[in-house]
Order: sequence, then structure tokens, then C-alpha cells
Amino acid sequence: MAVEITRHTFTIHDYARMRESGILTATDRVELIDGEIRNMSPIGPHHAAVVTKIVKFLTRLVDDEIIISPQNPVQLNDYTEPQPDIAVLRYRDDYYAHTHPTAADILIVIEVADTTIIYDREEKVPRYAAAGVPEAWVVDLAQQLIEQYLLPAQGHYTRIQKVLLGDTIASPTAPSISLNTSLILG
Repeated sequence: MAVEITRHTFTIHDYARMRESGILTATDRVELIDGEIRNMSPIGPHHAAVVTKIVKFLTRLVDDEIIISPQNPVQLNDYTEPQPDIAVLRYRDDYYAHTHPTAADILIVIEVADTTIIYDREEKVPRYAAAGVPEAWVVDLAQQLIEQYLLPAQGHYTRIQKVLLGDTIASPTAPSISLNTSLILG
């Protein structure tokens, strides 16, 4: 006789209570995706350096109406709270001190991928699109390019372009953001 395994789906509120009670700690590298707590890949030095470079250059480009938020959670729905490498957010006076940013607060989400390209492309990007995040970038370190995802509709990005090393990536969502990819990939 086969026994069906039942899974328990966690909400963002359950997930927050796990952090508050100490079940999950600051050293746990996890994120909530579709109600499942998933381990995140460790951050290597190359990945960390690229995230740092992107934050540096974005911070120089944006005005005071935009917040650059590195490696912090964003809430996409009641069951999904990923931790993108960088979220470009609408400005709020409290800097999101009382709630994590939601999809409506996000201008661009950026994932840097060295060993996680398939997960970022096939798991995270579709969830950003489904939540209506207007723009997502996947920085593919192995291929030395940036995939730019635009115009979410019916749970999918309708425009995807690959920006090669040495070309300029420009954001239609945050027009002040335009930079040569060699600054971050080179």
C-alpha cells in the first residue's frame, strides 16, 4: 500500500515567525519559494564582487527617489519571499523598516548567477513575472552577459534580450540606469 506524502506549505507569516522564534537564524541561507523553504547557494568571492560592483555603479546613477537594496528579501505574494542579489526599489521614508518590499515596490530585480543560472532563470524569474515585477536582470557570469526581462504579462516576461559584454544595458523602468556591461562583467 502506497502512502502519499503530505507537504506543509508555509506562508510568509509562518516564515517570519520561524525567524522571530529562532528556528531560522541569520546564518541560515534560505528563501521562501511557493511555500517551500529552499536553501540558497553559498556566495563565492566572484559573485560577491560582482554584486558589490553593481551596487556601486547603480548607486551612482540613481537619484534620491530610488533605493538600492542588496541581498534583502522581497515579498512577491503570501507564499514567496525570495532574496534577490539586488532589488532596485521605489523610495520610502522608512526604507522598508516595517515590511519587506512587495512586487509593487520593485522597479528592477537583479540575480547574479555563477552556479545558479538554471534556478534563477527557471525558478525565480517566472515568479518575478507572475508577481508583475516590471524588469528583471540575470547576470550570467559564465556566459559574460546580462539577460534583461521586460514587460510582464499573464505571468511571463514578453520581452527578453541578451546584453553582451561591452554593450550598454538601459532600464526602461528606471531611466537613470544605463551602464556598460564591461563595468560589471569585465
